[in-house]
Amino acid sequence: MPQFDLPLDQLETFRPPRDEPADFDRFWADTLAEARGQGWEPRFHSVPAAESGVGGVEVDDVEFAGFGGHVVRGWLVRPRGASGPLPCVVQYIGYNSGRGLAHQHTLLPSAGLAVLVMDTRGQTSGTLPGATPDPVGGAPHPSGRLTDGLDDPAHSYYRRVFCDAVRAVDAVRAHPAIDPDRIAVWGGSQGGGIALAAAALAEGLVAAAIDFPFLSAIRRAVALTDAAPYSELVTYLQTRRGDEDAVFRVLSYIDGVNFAARSSVPALFSVGLRDAVCPPSTVFAAYNHYAGEKSIRVYPYNGHEGGGPHHQVIALRELSRRLA
Repeated sequence: MPQFDLPLDQLETFRPPRDEPADFDRFWADTLAEARGQGWEPRFHSVPAAESGVGGVEVDDVEFAGFGGHVVRGWLVRPRGASGPLPCVVQYIGYNSGRGLAHQHTLLPSAGLAVLVMDTRGQTSGTLPGATPDPVGGAPHPSGRLTDGLDDPAHSYYRRVFCDAVRAVDAVRAHPAIDPDRIAVWGGSQGGGIALAAAALAEGLVAAAIDFPFLSAIRRAVALTDAAPYSELVTYLQTRRGDEDAVFRVLSYIDGVNFAARSSVPALFSVGLRDAVCPPSTVFAAYNHYAGEKSIRVYPYNGHEGGGPHHQVIALRELSRRLA
């Protein structure tokens, strides 16, 4: 994929106007208050090493109350034998994938950090199977979850997911081995979009690592790319001619640009300039609107893989520094 978006010097100053509903803040405050009112104490079930397949770490199979009090699953993986409460990174997963197996999430514990990997409700794949159903139905929509519930902001699939993300932060703070004052969030693609929302909605976070976030500047993304998952939205709009403004109004409640303007959490972003899935200008739109302390790593010759393992080392170093 060649570079197809704005040149880098224009990306660095690209700050499109925000399309923001007047009740954005109230919508999310009410969503979280309702979810917390339906909550219950998180459950942490210790998984023996013989079952998890990994030694040197302690693994908990986690259940916590997400949106609507629904059960959301996760893994809590932490270094074995650590003294004192540990800092923790809440990690969010890419599109159409679940939490996978515990041994797939040992990078952060190898650096002395705990990680809570949140399962994404209703998503799964062959390499990262999910374990959390989404009990909320929706109107007819294409395959995938992006277009689920776009008839009304209250029905939007990502209202539930972003609420789950904040409740995951709440849940891990309840574990006695975790320092509740040293929590960060991290994710790429869909996970980056979730991390961006969590950085705005969850209280008291120390840091965020936001890699090529999905769901930022959504209207622009649909105009620039026909790659999935945005292609799902194109198909959806083909069946709803004349409803475009209403659909994009619903999407404005989950647009990362609007969350970016509300976050004061120190954040490290990353972007690949050949990324056809999350176009660079949509990432820079969120980055340039981001209200907190921020920096961005640019990978000119990379697509949706971004900086890959090389950037993981950079993000890990930055999160470790912030959480120290």
